[in-house]
Amino acid sequence: MPSTTEQLRRDALSIFTAGIAAADPYLAVKNCLAIDGDKLSLLLKDGSKREGHWQKIHLLAFGKAACAMAKAAQAAIPADLLAETSIVITNYENVTAVANIPVIGAGHPLPDAAGFAAAQQLAQYATAAKAGELVLVLVSGGGSALIPYPATDISLSEKIAVTQLLLASGATINEINCVRKHLSQLKGGGLAKFAAPADLHALILSDVLGDDVTAIASGCTVADDSRYQDAIDLLKSHGIWQQTPEAIRQHLEQGANGDLPETPKSVDTIFQNNSHTLIGSNAISLAAMQQHSQQLGYTSEIYHHQLCGEARTVAKEWVRFAKNCKKPVALLAGGETTVSLKGTGKGGRNQEMALAFALAAEQENLSGDWAFLSGGTDGRDGPTDAAGGLVDKNSLQRMRTAGCEPLALLANNDSYPALQHAQDLIVIGATGTNVADLQILLIKP
Repeated sequence: MPSTTEQLRRDALSIFTAGIAAADPYLAVKNCLAIDGDKLSLLLKDGSKREGHWQKIHLLAFGKAACAMAKAAQAAIPADLLAETSIVITNYENVTAVANIPVIGAGHPLPDAAGFAAAQQLAQYATAAKAGELVLVLVSGGGSALIPYPATDISLSEKIAVTQLLLASGATINEINCVRKHLSQLKGGGLAKFAAPADLHALILSDVLGDDVTAIASGCTVADDSRYQDAIDLLKSHGIWQQTPEAIRQHLEQGANGDLPETPKSVDTIFQNNSHTLIGSNAISLAAMQQHSQQLGYTSEIYHHQLCGEARTVAKEWVRFAKNCKKPVALLAGGETTVSLKGTGKGGRNQEMALAFALAAEQENLSGDWAFLSGGTDGRDGPTDAAGGLVDKNSLQRMRTAGCEPLALLANNDSYPALQHAQDLIVIGATGTNVADLQILLIKP
C-alpha cells in the first residue's frame, strides 16, 4: 500500500474518478436501446426486453445527465422516428448542444423561471403524444429542481421558498421530494398523466440511495403512494410549518381535506402502458471504486452502502471506526448526508464532512497516515464550484498557517474557505452525471 500522504491523495482522487466514470450516462443509455428495422427494443431491469413498433418517439430528457443521455438515445433511434416534440433540460453548467433537439438550461439546486418555462414546454410535448406513440423519458439527478411546475394556486417564488426551508432544515431528499410532489403538476406521476394515452418508458440514472424510483427526480413517471398529510407532517416535524408560505399551507391543507386531487396512485390506469429501467446508481459506482482500489493494490472494504445522517456526525463516527483499523485499508462508502444550517458560511455537505473529519481525527488522535475524500459525483457540492473536499493529517496545520481557525469555520458552516486555504477543495467541474456522493478513506495505521 502506498505510504506517502501525497500518494494517498492521488489514489483517493483516482478512485473517486473511477466511481464517476461508472455512472457514464451515454453508455448507460446506449446499452439499453436497440433498433431492429422499425422496431425499438428497450432493455428492462430483469434482462428482458420491451419491444414496440411505435409510430413516433417523443424524447423528453431532464436532469444533470440529460445532454449525454439524449445524445445516446439520438444515436440509437432513427431520425425519422423521433418526434419534433423532443426536449432536453439540464442545469446551466451541463448545457451542451444536442443536434436537432432544443437544450434548455435551468436552475439547480433552487428552481428558477427558466426551469418553470421549460417544465411547461415539457408538459405540452408530453400531452402532444398520441396512442400508438412512445414517450421516452430520460431521467437523471437534479430533475426535481430543474422542472418546477407549481400547482396553479402556488407561485414559483413560494415553491422556491419552501425548498430553501427544507434544504436548510436537514430534511432528506425523500422528505423534500414528498413535499415537492404535492406542490407540482409534473412530479409524483404528473408527467405520466400528461403523456397518457401514449406509451411511456423511462431510463433512470439514480441519485437516490436505495434507488427508489418514486424519489428520483420526484418520480415524475411513476405512481406516488404519499399523501398531502405526509407533506404537512414533514414540514411540522422539521419545525418549518409556520415559516412555510401561507399559499402552500392552504394548498396542502385543502389536499389533505380531499378538496384537491391526490397524486396518481398505482391503481391508476395511466400506468398500464408504463415501464422503466434503472441504468445507473450509487451502488454501481461504489462497486467500481472498490474494484479500482484493489487494482491500485489496496485491501478494500465497504464502510457503508448508504451513508446518511448529519455530515459532521457521520465524520466523527467514521474517525472512531478508523481508530480500530489495525491494517492498511481502503474504506469506501456511498450515500448522501445532510447539513442543518446554523451559520452563514459557504460550503456543501461533502466539504463539511471533509472538514469535520479532519477535526475529529485531531480530537480523537487518529494515528498513522491517511487521506479522506468526500465528493459529489455531479462535480458540484452545494452552491459552490467544488465537488467536495480531500483532507489529510496535515490539513488543519495548513489551514492554521494560512490564518484561519477550522473549528470556528465549521461552526459557521464555512467549510469552503477552510478547505480552500489548505488547498483541499476538489474542483473538477460539472461531470454530466449524478449518482449522489462517494467517500473514500485510505489509511495506514
